[in-house]
Amino acid sequence: MLRRGMSGKFRGRDEFEKVRKKFFDNSKAKGHDEKVTSEVWRQIESFAGYAFSKGHSASYAVESYMSLFLKAYYPKDFMVGVINNFGGFYRTEYYVHEARMAGANIHAPDVNRSQHSTCIYGDDIFLGFQHIAELEEKTSSSILEERNRNGNFLSLHDFAKRLSLSLEQINILIRIGAFRFTGRTKQQLLWDIHLLVNGKKTQPRKELFPVENKKYQLPELYHHAIDDAWDEMEILGFALCSPFSLLKEKNVSSFLAKDFPALLGKEIEMAGYYVTRKPTRTIRGEDMAFGTFLDRDGFFFDTTHFPQVAAAFPFTGKGIYLVKGKVVEEFGFYSMEVTTMKRLEYLTRDDASKEIEATVALPQSVI
Repeated sequence: MLRRGMSGKFRGRDEFEKVRKKFFDNSKAKGHDEKVTSEVWRQIESFAGYAFSKGHSASYAVESYMSLFLKAYYPKDFMVGVINNFGGFYRTEYYVHEARMAGANIHAPDVNRSQHSTCIYGDDIFLGFQHIAELEEKTSSSILEERNRNGNFLSLHDFAKRLSLSLEQINILIRIGAFRFTGRTKQQLLWDIHLLVNGKKTQPRKELFPVENKKYQLPELYHHAIDDAWDEMEILGFALCSPFSLLKEKNVSSFLAKDFPALLGKEIEMAGYYVTRKPTRTIRGEDMAFGTFLDRDGFFFDTTHFPQVAAAFPFTGKGIYLVKGKVVEEFGFYSMEVTTMKRLEYLTRDDASKEIEATVALPQSVI
């Protein structure tokens, strides 16, 4: 009766009013607050404005149940499916994050383990070649065909002699860490590939006997995790490390989303990694917004930005924001009403270079 009453064809009939009366009577008998009952019914009733036909509703119900079952019992596999489907409302980064929160170990693409799409081996998820910016599909196909035909690649030298690829494409693979199985750093591998390639492309060749490449004594090539993070952000669109580890300012507030119930009504300052925002307007037509962030532990928290705050402290893109505001609660859900907000600075490649220089200089100054 409720379903029929909510469809356009039956909305004006007595059935809907009967269900409404029964809902209110039963809620009252169970001791529910009348304001809460009215609000729940208002939300049910508002759905009537865009409710589906029976066939449509049934098919969505089945799909929703199947998705919910998979997400509940096979969360890592489910998230891999969502990643390969390029998600929906959120960017790929947040589905990768959700898989990590479900217990998965996330790995950058690897020439010996990855497929064109993201794949999963137990708890290990290897991002697919399709997520690498500027990597051509024919490059991905060539790698997979050669690997399936003749087995895993043994080294960068072995990779270069088995495939015809441009130096530019190999450089991208090196920068994303796809040859980390060799045990050599990216800087060493970038040096190696320029010694292996004469011209702009590798030339596949078969050798009767393995030929050892000439080895050169290289100067010490310094490597920093910050460089890896920036490579990942440039190539994948996001870093695989915690964004909070990239903050220049280390002594930022340590409050977490789980602390909200104990902080109800208090004004706090909290660091949050930006996920999304929903711009909207007040009844007076003023611009405001609702925000969603991740805390240091990877859990979501929501914020409300009323017109004055939204105008004075706007969102300025991706990154970590220091959000100050009051913790509030509605219908058992905790969020923050923002009073001020600023985006925090990340460490840059220059900062990594300075840190390396300081490390190198230290023994000399001690001597």
